[in-house]
Amino acid sequence: MQLKYALVHEWFTPEATGGSELVVQEILNYIDAELYALIDFESTNSDSYLYERLIGTTFLQHWPFTRKGVQKYLPLMPLAIEQLDLRAYDVILSSSHAVAKGVISSPHQLHISYCHTPMRYAWDLTFDYLQNDPRGQGFSGILTRYILHRLRTWDVISANRVDYFIANSHHTACRIWRCYRRQAKVIYPPVNINRFQHLAKSKPQKEEFYLTVCRLVSYKKVSLIVEAFNQLKKPLVIIGTGSDLQQIRKLAKSNVQIMGSQPHNVVEDYLAKAKAFVYAACEDFGIALVEAQACGTPVIAYKQGGASETVKDMTQYPKTSTGILFEEQTVEAIVEAVKNFEKHQNRIDVEQCCLQAEKFNPIIFKKSYLEFIDNCCQKFYSSDK
Repeated sequence: MQLKYALVHEWFTPEATGGSELVVQEILNYIDAELYALIDFESTNSDSYLYERLIGTTFLQHWPFTRKGVQKYLPLMPLAIEQLDLRAYDVILSSSHAVAKGVISSPHQLHISYCHTPMRYAWDLTFDYLQNDPRGQGFSGILTRYILHRLRTWDVISANRVDYFIANSHHTACRIWRCYRRQAKVIYPPVNINRFQHLAKSKPQKEEFYLTVCRLVSYKKVSLIVEAFNQLKKPLVIIGTGSDLQQIRKLAKSNVQIMGSQPHNVVEDYLAKAKAFVYAACEDFGIALVEAQACGTPVIAYKQGGASETVKDMTQYPKTSTGILFEEQTVEAIVEAVKNFEKHQNRIDVEQCCLQAEKFNPIIFKKSYLEFIDNCCQKFYSSDK
């Protein structure tokens, strides 16, 4: 039976090229699917793998300033995604971290959603969002709270439009159950470890600096890392940009170097030479942690979220460890973890880091994802309707 596939993602812009976009790119490598999104500015970007590809979009495509972020139209995103007409397809695949899973389908259509996270600003990050955004204060704060309440209601309702969920980690699977009361198959996302492992094989000389690479936004907790290294007086390099950039610059002392956004080759070079990679966010998966290990670089990270699945903690795996996990998102916990790492760093082997990263090879993702899609299709189309 020849099935016709549609693949739905939230948005495609040059400013948003994170882990979820890499999953979409990987899926398109082996499934012939027609692509849809709220907005698309990548098909006109000559540097993009989506250049000149036909991508179906919504009315938000033509609204002002969406190229810099469609999130400003957050209250309209559920309405917009529901306007995509996908009746011509047998199988709908969604790659969702906000509203993509909410497309409307018919009884004869199978919908499988790869969920990177339930909508964070409507669930886990609600109070961070309200506290750190001016729209969360005063009268506008009341309106914002009402909008978020309506988003949560829609988010739960739209979860019932999905036949099968895939989660990018066990942590995300637990969040899917908590928010939607739905089971999810865990398939770790693909990480292009080949891009980094040649650096580990060349055995670059490790230097004395520590490194973090991420978007500089509040939930990443980069300010905690900066305060910890201010106390430690050890060299820290920060690569990334975001709304917290100026705040972090004001906080940083002379031992902290803030490089802003950097090209891939510079990031790779710093990842390979760093003494350790430091991360304080609770991530659903955390691709950067795997990329660091692929370079043979140990990781010091917050124990919650995907880090507990991607990093082998020294206390639990004394002979095959790839880093140290700390229990609390506090300056004191980070300081203690770095000091602990300094004492025991010789127990972490480059080879073990590379072996751990291999678990997230795109080949493994391809096999697991295609097998799951095939099994779902067989169940769906062999059952009596």
